[in-house]
Amino acid sequence: MFLLQSPKQNRILAALPPEDYARLLPYLEFVSMPLGQTIYEPRAAVTHMYFPTSSIVAPLYAIENGASVRLAIIGNEGLTGISALLGGGGTPAGIVVQSAGNGYRIKANTLKKEFDRGGNLQHVILRYTQALITQTSQNAVCNRHHNIEQQLCRFLLMSLDRLSGEEMQMTHEQIAIMLGVRRESVTQAALKLQTIGAIRYSRGHITVLDREELEDTVCECYAVVNDEYDRLLWNHVPDTVQEPAKPSTSKQLWSVN
Repeated sequence: MFLLQSPKQNRILAALPPEDYARLLPYLEFVSMPLGQTIYEPRAAVTHMYFPTSSIVAPLYAIENGASVRLAIIGNEGLTGISALLGGGGTPAGIVVQSAGNGYRIKANTLKKEFDRGGNLQHVILRYTQALITQTSQNAVCNRHHNIEQQLCRFLLMSLDRLSGEEMQMTHEQIAIMLGVRRESVTQAALKLQTIGAIRYSRGHITVLDREELEDTVCECYAVVNDEYDRLLWNHVPDTVQEPAKPSTSKQLWSVN
């Protein structure tokens, strides 16, 4: 089935007032983002920033012995390369595609100019950055203190929240790297979830059949992160909005036209 592509499938872009969105639109380039693609190499200069629409990407932290972990995911609620806006350049983490899909990219220096104008774009991105820090921190806590099955449920639910359907393209190996565990541990946890009818897994495709089962199994970390995104973004009324005659700009922060 063909789905019409639009930059406003990304919630940050959809949140912008028409005049702000119109300034960015000519510079947004549609891109396909296949599973496993490297968006940024570690410590490389950020030349483009990505707004995922139907894909999910993740920062990849690696150490000298070859082990690696991904402590956050970024989907249609966010963007990549925030360090380019904050003056830090590259980061120790690379960015890889965790679930295949599409998105839009823009030259980092173009977005930096718009960000430096202040206003709605800067406001939303800074609040998104705070939410992303919370996600990264809470995921680290979860990976240390909760069992693999709970971690897998958290990851699947967070992924669902960033996708339009119930299916995601990713392998057990990709999930194992995300959680920082052995692939066999993910396979065992996934088998348990299949047994209770929560998911179906086949050849790199995971389909969620019963979200309630995942919600019954997941630890509190999922709610902690979700509540913070709600507080900072989805339910937040921007202080920068000065015109009370236009309440829809602030009260419907994530509405998609």
